[in-house]
Amino acid sequence: MKETLLYILQAIVDSPDAVTVEEQEEEGTHHFIITVAKEDMGKVIGKEGKVIRSIRNIMKIKAIKENKRINVTLAEIAE
Repeated sequence: MKETLLYILQAIVDSPDAVTVEEQEEEGTHHFIITVAKEDMGKVIGKEGKVIRSIRNIMKIKAIKENKRINVTLAEIAE
């Protein structure tokens, strides 16, 4: 699932090399933490959060098929 998420994100952003996805598993839930370049945050979030919501929905569909629970979070970059 990490590869699918990475593929979607790299297709959206201008700096695909700056995209990282960290996966953590806790109590049966897979947590995916996304980090992108500061300039690409707006593209990933989208207008009114529509893009990140769509990404989460796509990943939830894949998780349901694999009988898993997931959580997708966009990390903020502190500068």
